[in-house]
Amino acid sequence: MSYLPNENKLLCNFLRCQNWEERYLYLIELGDKLSPLNDHQKQKKNQISGCQSLVWIVIEFNNENKIQLNGFSDAAIVKGLIALVIIVFQNKTRQEILDTDIKIFFQKLSLDKYLTPLRSQGLHSIIKTIYQRIKNKNNI
Repeated sequence: MSYLPNENKLLCNFLRCQNWEERYLYLIELGDKLSPLNDHQKQKKNQISGCQSLVWIVIEFNNENKIQLNGFSDAAIVKGLIALVIIVFQNKTRQEILDTDIKIFFQKLSLDKYLTPLRSQGLHSIIKTIYQRIKNKNNI
């Protein structure tokens, strides 16, 4: 995975964008930094239902029992949204993620105002699935 900014840097970069066209371009740029998934990772168990586009999220635990995420979508904006989720959740413990109210972070970015209802629904499905999967480590 190419370098993704931390939450503070992301927020700073996002808020520097002059308009929503620039923010969408930044989202696409973030999505392009995700490592590609191989065919083994693009299996049914990693696919997210409830999204209009194809979406896969791979969740693994490292030696320190912290979450390692990667994801992919066939839609550029959705890949960017996946990158946002990864930035917020990457290298956190299961409990830290469950205690994270990611909606607050998205409110800082004003995403709720500018995403289409279908993209909002897809983003919600991605987050909900991550929460469900990490609650039961055996389902990953």
